[in-house]
Amino acid sequence: MKNQFSTGNEIREAAFYTMDDFPFVQKFDAHMHINTHSEVLINFAKANNLGLLSINVDVPDFPSLEQQQEFTTGHFKNNPEHFSFIASFRIQDMEDPGWLEKTISRLDDAFERGAVGVKVWKNIGMEYKDKNRDFVMIDDPRLDPVFDFIAKKNKTLLGHLGEPKNCWLPVEEMTVANDKEYFSHHPEYHMYLHPEYPSYQKQIEARDHMLEKHPDMRFVGAHLASLEWSVDEIAERLDRFPNLAVDMAERISHLQHQAVNGYEKVRDFFIRYQDRILYATDITVDDSISPETVRANAYSTWINHWRFFISDEMMEAPEVPGKFRALHLPKEVIDKVYTTNIKKWYRIM
Repeated sequence: MKNQFSTGNEIREAAFYTMDDFPFVQKFDAHMHINTHSEVLINFAKANNLGLLSINVDVPDFPSLEQQQEFTTGHFKNNPEHFSFIASFRIQDMEDPGWLEKTISRLDDAFERGAVGVKVWKNIGMEYKDKNRDFVMIDDPRLDPVFDFIAKKNKTLLGHLGEPKNCWLPVEEMTVANDKEYFSHHPEYHMYLHPEYPSYQKQIEARDHMLEKHPDMRFVGAHLASLEWSVDEIAERLDRFPNLAVDMAERISHLQHQAVNGYEKVRDFFIRYQDRILYATDITVDDSISPETVRANAYSTWINHWRFFISDEMMEAPEVPGKFRALHLPKEVIDKVYTTNIKKWYRIM
């Protein structure tokens, strides 16, 4: 489906999109969490020509994985052309007898129900310890059979591993306001306060080692692969690992921060790696949020990101100190970042 709601030839023929094109261009949000039976966000996304990819994840303040899968499989059944989902698994009982067999069986069931991939979260590397009181890192050999199974099934692994580099700094030294807010409210994940935990470098090295061990597995590094602070660092990994892509969920502010003084570098990064970058937001909805707020927050997020990618305006964002120029990416790059890459990396038809 391509620009099915276009009212003329100008969208198809122009080199760049405009703000007015937003509702007419097919798009996907490749990272969000719909933890409710409500279809408010799905229907609103449809009205704006957006498909959604909802991520199940073993987060302490989310519903159980079973409940999340009930939400997402129901939405997929009702909206197969506009909604996809990613499954997850627990590691807390990974040393129990039968854990591997149970985990693979549950993932296989999720694939049968329509899951396009599997999510691993930062509790690997930053939270869970085994019986020897050692942190379980993502390159732990006990996880290899799970990743081999995912690759065998031709599914994609999505990884939120580590955190922004800001996580290892005092709050006042962090570069963007959303990190300052998050880690102020989540001191359990603020690694500056926990020097006994694995370092930022250890998190990145473990992830890279895991990719070296599984070269045939598609991997999407969530949140710019926790290399959000430097497009050069992301580029180095993309060059090294052909089966790696990155999503931008909750890290677009870091790209804007780099654009304050490095507009050309950020824009060149998108042009060069236009086949490896996925648009994503990390929007989360549940029954505690009113429908009006769901729609307003989603639209504000989507339209401001659209402005950053397609326009050539000078912009400001509450998360970023200083003004930055929007990237004014060509239409073919936008189509890949918003649509083609998501279909390719998650095998969404």
